[in-house]
Amino acid sequence: MDLYHALNRGVDKRTIFLDNQDYARFVHNMFEFNTTKPANNLARNKMNDIVSRPLRNPGTGVLYTKLVDVHGWCLMGNHYHLLLSDRIEGGISLFLRKLNVGYAKYFNERYNRAGTLFQGRTKKILINTDAYFLHILNYIHLNPLDFEETSTEWRSRKIDNIENALATIRNYHWSSYQDYTGIKNFPSILTTSLFQSVFEGNYSKQLEQYLCAIEVEPSEYLILE
Repeated sequence: MDLYHALNRGVDKRTIFLDNQDYARFVHNMFEFNTTKPANNLARNKMNDIVSRPLRNPGTGVLYTKLVDVHGWCLMGNHYHLLLSDRIEGGISLFLRKLNVGYAKYFNERYNRAGTLFQGRTKKILINTDAYFLHILNYIHLNPLDFEETSTEWRSRKIDNIENALATIRNYHWSSYQDYTGIKNFPSILTTSLFQSVFEGNYSKQLEQYLCAIEVEPSEYLILE
C-alpha cells in the first residue's frame, strides 16, 4: 500500500474557508465524493449523518465502493492536508479531482466569483521512509498551532507552552485528531487502523511525547510546505 500526503492551497494563498459553513461543506464533500458514483449525483447529507454512517446506495442499501482510505486530514484557512491511500487503481487522483472541482464550484457560487480557486494540481508526496511515516500524521494534526500565539513557530521547533498547544489541537474541530483520540467527530470519513496499530491505541499520549521531543530533537521532516 502506498501512502500519500496530499496538500493544496488557495490561488495566491487566498482564504478558501471563510466560515464554518465552508469547512463543513468540504468535510461533506470528502464523505460524498469518496465513491465510484459520478460526482454530478451528489446528494447533500446532514452533517450528523457523516458522523455516524457509511455511504450507501439509497435505492439498494449496498455500500458504495470507496476510492481512497483517508488516514488523516486537517483543514486550515487557506489550505488543506490529506493523508491518502488508494482503494482502487487511480482512486487518489479521481478523489482529489472530484473534491477540488466540487468545492470550487460551491465556493464560487456562494461568493459570486469566477475562476480558479486552487493554485494548481494537488501536491502528492509519497511517504517512503519509516521516519516520514512516523512523523506525517503528527505534522498534519499540528497545523492548528498556527492559530495559537505561543506555538506559531512549531515548524522551527519552538513551542513555548506544551499545555496550550495540546489544548489547541484537542479543541480544533476541522481535523482527524479528535477521532483518533476517541471523540466522535467525523468517523465515517476516516480509516484509523493503520496508525492506531502503530501508536498502540493511545494517540493523544504519543502526540504529547512528540511535542516534548520537538524541543530537543531536530527533524528534517518538519518543513513540508
